[in-house]
Amino acid sequence: MQNPPHRNPPDQPAPDQPGPQAYTAAQVREAEAPFLDRGMPLMARAAGAVATEAATLLTARRGAAGGVRGARVLVLAGSGNNGADALFAARLLADQGAALCILPTSDRVHRVALEAALAPGADLRPVDERPEVVTGLARAADLILDGILGTGTTGNPALRGAARGTVAAILPALSGEHPPLVVAVDLPSGIGVDDGSVPDPTVLRADLTVTFGGCKAGLVLHPAADFAGRVVVADIGIGDELERIRRRDLA
Repeated sequence: MQNPPHRNPPDQPAPDQPGPQAYTAAQVREAEAPFLDRGMPLMARAAGAVATEAATLLTARRGAAGGVRGARVLVLAGSGNNGADALFAARLLADQGAALCILPTSDRVHRVALEAALAPGADLRPVDERPEVVTGLARAADLILDGILGTGTTGNPALRGAARGTVAAILPALSGEHPPLVVAVDLPSGIGVDDGSVPDPTVLRADLTVTFGGCKAGLVLHPAADFAGRVVVADIGIGDELERIRRRDLA
């Protein structure tokens, strides 16, 4: 079967028009800051939302009898908070019976999140895993969590180095007869979070993007919107502050 059809979102709506309100990366980071300073568990909330949506997606494909148990989940973990979100979400899926394979795309990965994902017996692969092995892992997977890059990316968002090589090796698996599902953590890695650019087509086309706190502008602007699939905005408790910042910026 082919990948399910993807949403074709409109350009970013004006504030008073129907549709998702979009925010910039800077606005989201500013909204998160006071909650992080107070020790609010934003990462746990984000990971929980990803795990919940991923479990629903797996159950829809594998049936209620299959669900998450026995599903093979390939985790692409970058060095930042998105990588940590993906790893913590993967641990929650492992607690439901999923088998994890972790592909770091950097030598620097969130240590606590990695330990949490490894605890149930996950298969940890090296950053420089051979491309043919990566392709095989992707073909064997039921679900891929894309946690390589997030809103902290500045400048050109194109993937580089090991991250680009990993995604390039996975892309052939997405065109097979039974491709894995792809869930983007906050946004598909390699898209312009604010301008919707895709400077390099080496990007995983998501079936679902779980974005945190508010919809990022790049998820509703083309061409990046074509890589986002269905977009779910997860409430992590910053919505009121985010809207206050948006209205301030409009004044």
